[in-house]
Amino acid sequence: MIADAQSSEIVDRIVAVVNDDIILLSELDESFKPYADRIMAFGYSLEEERQMLFNIREEILNQLIDQELTDQQIKQSKITVSDDEIHSAIERLKEANFFTDEELRGILGVEGLTMEEYRKRIKDQILRAKLVNFEIKSKIVITKEDIELYYKSHSDKYRGIKKYRLSNIIMKVPYFASEEEKLVLLEKMEIVLTELKAGKPFDIIARTYSESSYVSDEGGLGLFELKELSLNIQEAIKDMKTDEFTPVLDTDQGYQIFYIQEIVNVPGQSLEEASPEIEDILYKEIVDKKFRLWIDKLRKRSHIKTIK
Repeated sequence: MIADAQSSEIVDRIVAVVNDDIILLSELDESFKPYADRIMAFGYSLEEERQMLFNIREEILNQLIDQELTDQQIKQSKITVSDDEIHSAIERLKEANFFTDEELRGILGVEGLTMEEYRKRIKDQILRAKLVNFEIKSKIVITKEDIELYYKSHSDKYRGIKKYRLSNIIMKVPYFASEEEKLVLLEKMEIVLTELKAGKPFDIIARTYSESSYVSDEGGLGLFELKELSLNIQEAIKDMKTDEFTPVLDTDQGYQIFYIQEIVNVPGQSLEEASPEIEDILYKEIVDKKFRLWIDKLRKRSHIKTIK
């Protein structure tokens, strides 16, 4: 195979030798071009652009070497894929995206692909997936202890969530406002607070005084977890109940009073309910890690030479 490539070296150039196979400059350029086009369109400085192009090119060359090593292992392991498997994979993709055959061909045409080229791409993906399953996935065991440990260490993710539906009254403070002007605005907000404490409806007071320009579809500002709010707002509302309002708060947007329209408790997941999701997460993490280790070992026992 190397001898054949050397005879065509006049019109192309070898950029890497991977055991008994080669990677040509034309292959590297074809994979590199879309990334290069995007980088050059961003308007980086000449030095930044040059460094980014160099780094991306090196990364893509390494990816092509990994792919070549993977393809060699597919041949050695005699892994095959049938036409029926390729056809089924394409039909599943069309079904999932509600594509007709004509629509899929149109999309491929925009990407510069023929159906035959696309079938080849799908075939390569299936072959590599089978190799990963053979070399890695079939040897992975996720235990109940692994799942339980993940569940406990990610308790924030699986416990119940409290959300606050908020409305606000805001008086914006101009960026160049003097201390005296700020004091006048604060006094106005204190008067508003007095009216609220006297029992006047929050929504009517808000329509009269507030400078808020944002209202969600549900009314007010919308639903928020505490962690989504600034620290002073968190501190003000964390122990409040529905239909209560905060004192006047000094925020980045201006002076504000927040009203709790509703508190929504989103239920968490038990260990049993979360187990399938956690198993899938752990599985993917282990597969990615083991695949990288497997490739690294493959590289070490292979003859790889890059040609600048």
